[in-house]
Amino acid sequence: MKAPHSEKRVLITTFGCQMNEYDSSRMAGLLAEMGYAAADRPEQADLILLNTCSVREHAAHKVYSYVGALKGLKRKRPGLIIGVGGCLAQQEGQRLLDHIPHLDLVFGTDAIERLPELIDQAAQGKRRSFTPKPKSAGIPALKPAPSASLKAMVTVMQGCDNFCTYCVVPYVRGRERSRPAWEVIAEVEAQVEAGVREVTLLGQNVNSYQDADSGLDFPGLLARVAGVRGLWRVRFTTSHPKDLSPRLIEVMASEDKVMEQLHLPVQSGSDRVLKAMRRGYTRAQYLAKVADIRAKLPGVALGSDFIVGFPGESQEDFEASLSLLDEAGYDFLFSFKYSDRPFTKALKLIDKLPDHVKAARLDALQARQRDISLALHQDMVGQVVEVLVEGPAKKGQGQLTGRCRTGQAVNFTGAPQMKGRLAQVRVTQGFVHSLKGRLIELEEGASQ
Repeated sequence: MKAPHSEKRVLITTFGCQMNEYDSSRMAGLLAEMGYAAADRPEQADLILLNTCSVREHAAHKVYSYVGALKGLKRKRPGLIIGVGGCLAQQEGQRLLDHIPHLDLVFGTDAIERLPELIDQAAQGKRRSFTPKPKSAGIPALKPAPSASLKAMVTVMQGCDNFCTYCVVPYVRGRERSRPAWEVIAEVEAQVEAGVREVTLLGQNVNSYQDADSGLDFPGLLARVAGVRGLWRVRFTTSHPKDLSPRLIEVMASEDKVMEQLHLPVQSGSDRVLKAMRRGYTRAQYLAKVADIRAKLPGVALGSDFIVGFPGESQEDFEASLSLLDEAGYDFLFSFKYSDRPFTKALKLIDKLPDHVKAARLDALQARQRDISLALHQDMVGQVVEVLVEGPAKKGQGQLTGRCRTGQAVNFTGAPQMKGRLAQVRVTQGFVHSLKGRLIELEEGASQ
């Protein structure tokens, strides 16, 4: 294919979840075939694409602010093409073009493969919004750009059939649909060939994965991925608690390449709120699964999501969430204030909480989690952990950084050439968000 846009540059900015990051890599791969090289700054770019999130109100505000800041650049360079894609684009569609005159194109979550056509039209001065309804089956087989790092993400399924009352995902990502197992394996193998050593399998609810042709469910796919030669580590996200199967836990326990880390979003510790959210499980059922996980995977790092301030959430409901933090013993947490989202049933609920109450509860929840994370990480002092060395630490000073099997960032002193190796590191200090350690040996047995 001839590259019609040779020597032009694109800047892709991603907002939101890991699925959006993966989609951005698919955009980058497609644009590379069109002749676009990557730009580092907006001033360098001929094409600026924003891959957006609409799950939280704050994320949508960030996008509007970012696009607004590009108005001056567009005035100086009228030929610059600015596009918005992803979940916010799917949600707002033509309204984005109507409200932002310097925006050139809007493309939805299932329109990435149409980018060449949309970009050509924008170059001709034709502003267009293309947000088709997400497909009920199949995921376009667009290759992501080869990863330049040790880690890569691979989508195994998209969409969601749960329709939790607060969540916009089924409306902007569509219903659940899975990629063929052979296609997932082929992509993992290609990433390994490019130098990737760790992959994270992605889906709005990976537990719902089902390949109709091969009959593989997610535990079966996970075992197949773990069997790819040259791959060292496998992680996955996200698991819906109601669909977490005993067999998935068994695969995690039996496959050495599958890391001992599990993200299991609960959203609330109150049965009354869980029912109003339509989560499909009770607090007791959730904790029973946590107990089963910890029994079969000792030392597993468990993470979760919480929403505070759901409509009608009482102080007693909130206290139930705080106590669940203690009972579950989460290592990491993603927590948010409830915000109304378009299309959702919670949008119509009454008894909305004022923002200052939601903010105070979020502060309290996050403070409690910081204490729990710090205690868990301090308890790791003295342990020897396996670290995939990713390169220099942010603070430099001869420090390297990487992640251990349970997902915590580990910083330690070592030589730059250790990047890409597995190292045994003894933990010497535990912090809220990271660990500090001392190098014991490398994979091959070299010591320092």
